[in-house]
Amino acid sequence: MDRVTPAPGWDSARCAMPPRAPLTMPVQSFRAAPPRPADPERQIWRWAVFAPAILATIGLATALTLWLSSNGLMAVEILLTALIATTFIWVALSVSTAAIGLMARRQRQRGPLPERPLSTALLIPIHNEDPRAVTANARAMLEALAPRPLPGDTALFLLSDTTDPAIAEAEWQAVQTLRLTAPLPVHYRRRLTNTDQKTGNIADWIRQNGAAWDAMLILDADSLMSARTIRRLMRAMAADPQAGLIQTAPALIGADSLFARLQAFANMAYGWLLAEGLSLWSGDAGNFWGHNAIIRTRAFAATCGLPKLSGRTILSHDFVEAALLRRAGWHVRFLPGTGGSFEETPAHLIDHVLRDRRWCRGNLQHLRLIAARGLHPVSRFHLFHGAMSYLLSPLWFVLLLTWALLGTSEATVLTYFNAENPLYPAWPELNAPGGLGFLIALYATLLAPKLIGAAVIGTNRAARRRFGGPLRLAASTGIEILLSIAYAPILMIQQMQAVLRAMLGTGAWTPQHRGAQRYRTLTLLRFHWVETVLGALLTAGLFAGLVSLWLLPIAGSLLLAVPLSALSAVSLGKAPSWLRLDTPQSLHPPRIVRAAAEYRAAPQEPHRPIPAIAAE
Repeated sequence: MDRVTPAPGWDSARCAMPPRAPLTMPVQSFRAAPPRPADPERQIWRWAVFAPAILATIGLATALTLWLSSNGLMAVEILLTALIATTFIWVALSVSTAAIGLMARRQRQRGPLPERPLSTALLIPIHNEDPRAVTANARAMLEALAPRPLPGDTALFLLSDTTDPAIAEAEWQAVQTLRLTAPLPVHYRRRLTNTDQKTGNIADWIRQNGAAWDAMLILDADSLMSARTIRRLMRAMAADPQAGLIQTAPALIGADSLFARLQAFANMAYGWLLAEGLSLWSGDAGNFWGHNAIIRTRAFAATCGLPKLSGRTILSHDFVEAALLRRAGWHVRFLPGTGGSFEETPAHLIDHVLRDRRWCRGNLQHLRLIAARGLHPVSRFHLFHGAMSYLLSPLWFVLLLTWALLGTSEATVLTYFNAENPLYPAWPELNAPGGLGFLIALYATLLAPKLIGAAVIGTNRAARRRFGGPLRLAASTGIEILLSIAYAPILMIQQMQAVLRAMLGTGAWTPQHRGAQRYRTLTLLRFHWVETVLGALLTAGLFAGLVSLWLLPIAGSLLLAVPLSALSAVSLGKAPSWLRLDTPQSLHPPRIVRAAAEYRAAPQEPHRPIPAIAAE
């Protein structure tokens, strides 16, 4: 464990790094691209996903147009049809992705054992995190790796961008204690300036130490990964010389709050289907989620030096890095069925929204990169999909507003839409069989991935047992669906506001809050006043008979945004078993999760300084 002279920009008093092994990382161009090797991938799974979604959307739009045009097709009706079609196709893509996810495991093949092991650095970038939690996770992973030899050399690097002096001091002491007890080498350095945020943090490590390591396993401050999964990733990368990045699908662990349990249950009960399907159709042009992935160091250094966009750092760097790796011919793969890959999730609705605002700003930047030279078509789709995941919320809001203005068959909010005025259309009754059919088709498509995932688990005895049995699985599925419907309109309004903030360039890039907390009522009111006002307006329209009763769930959700937000922080730890939204991880926590929790809760060990060791 060498202690070397810090590099420029590092904290000279807090550095415990090995000798430098510099690796160049040239800045890439989005206007010029290296020649990409021929793509031998079969396209059948992509056709299996996109063709049904496109055909279903065309069919829905055609039927809706015929229904609305019974009294002549007006501009507002064309707008309504376009909005429904634009939003529906993304829902249909989720359904077709889930459908092929059922077949994904049959397609998975094990590669040959690697001829040469890869040396792998475990990298944990940290920024004003709880040092105790970070080092507890790190200790759990290192001790899990110790009993069996790894396929190559391995060490842990804690790469700090912490700006708070008090946290930095606690961080340094926690790292020194970890280094005394860790069975594998632990290194640490702190940058004095958080240049380019996480992107710059990783790039700094590559330029200082990257040449000494074949691969780097990127982890977040709240990430956990079992020894078995770490070994599997190292072997998978060594077995595929073309693999530039292999991404796992982390399971959500951590808080016992209602909102965290909702996300964790959805992730485990339904998310695996989408991950399996995504892995199948994306093939060697997969994506990167920023953590819990292994990356070939020299490939990343040669292809992923990110330029500025109009002088600004690329915020959601992970999608772009995956696209650049694939552009250069490296394979970017998903490995969703590994298990043993975990991350924490926000415990409160507000914390989720604050994180979502950061992601929104970064993902909307991707719209400027879709036309970058040389990108694989699937990489372009990943970039576009990331942006659309936020732009859909304003579209849903406009659709909701249009729906509200059209009103009922007896009255409308826009008074000039009436049967007595021949210049404007007489709208088809929403409560008529045709209208109900469209609504049922839309809601059924939205719920289809959840119902498919729950059905697959429910028909497998071992899987049912892992979720606590059939009754608890059914209760959890019902509760998750009902509450996800309740929270969806609130998240729609919050995402719409996030899009507006991103477009206006307002709002700071705040670090993620980890851990459970409750917010005061005044804070909740300030945060959710827009939803509350909109909910009150919709509710007034319902009582006046001007708004369709089909909007009652949305109106109720928005009107109750403050109590629903407060409810999101309620702990389910002592709730009745059928209300706890249990997952396999909450019922039977994996060993690595239990170990990290024990180390986090253990009494603080006294600090013992490590003597400096001069570098050779």
